[in-house]
Amino acid sequence: MVSSYKTFTLTEQLTDEQIAFFNEHGFIHFKKFINPETVSSIIDASKQVEQKWINNDLQKVNGVPIKYGKDLDGSPIVQRFAFINQHHQTLSGLLLDPRFSALLPLAGDGARLGTEEKDGMVFNHYINGPESKFAKMGWHTDGLRDIFYGGKLNPMLNVGIHLSTLKPENGGLKIIPGTHKQSVYQMLFRKKYFLDHKADPEEISINPEAGDLTIHDGRLWHRVAESSIRGEESRRRVIYVPIIAGKYAPKDENSPTVFYQRFAGIVK
Repeated sequence: MVSSYKTFTLTEQLTDEQIAFFNEHGFIHFKKFINPETVSSIIDASKQVEQKWINNDLQKVNGVPIKYGKDLDGSPIVQRFAFINQHHQTLSGLLLDPRFSALLPLAGDGARLGTEEKDGMVFNHYINGPESKFAKMGWHTDGLRDIFYGGKLNPMLNVGIHLSTLKPENGGLKIIPGTHKQSVYQMLFRKKYFLDHKADPEEISINPEAGDLTIHDGRLWHRVAESSIRGEESRRRVIYVPIIAGKYAPKDENSPTVFYQRFAGIVK
């Protein structure tokens, strides 16, 4: 298993080396995208949104189910927020950073941040406790979503903004580099979607520090490994924002729940 890879610094324009790395491997890791103060303000904003949603017993946002769970003390928490950028100005403001524009060409012409499409800005809060509802996720690709959305396979990249520093024992994102170039058949059938959690000999562990940014092609096979640590040290938070191309398809409060999201336990 490959355990290390080159990391980069993101500016307002990608270098040829960065573009070539992404095109070959289907992912790229940028160090120190945001500073510790910004990380803290984002987490504080998520807690404000969380309390509001819990108080209002909100079940869906723009048709996307909210994933609730329990913290270590048994109190309710939101473990997966959808469209959180539409619920706090700190989170919507984060997306105004001009460095995001540098990433769009990786998805081709007409690419954009999906702030109003798919699931918008997703905020994941993992904790490995006795009542956690969100500790791991099996192998999958995000390309399958386009099939469920009734469209063709358009370019889709996932931008991850990491709010926790992870060590290998924390689990986290595992990817199989280069699988963004696979056939549609391999994308559909190489692994059992969400059911297979086994380590792959070709996988790479993404072990970011708080403030780092990663991008991976949605066609890559990837999983979220469960932390081998329990309790507070297992807590990790990460934001995902899609970069998408193709027909503009915004969602609103009247949007229906997509078929596969009715099985909320498997949704990333």
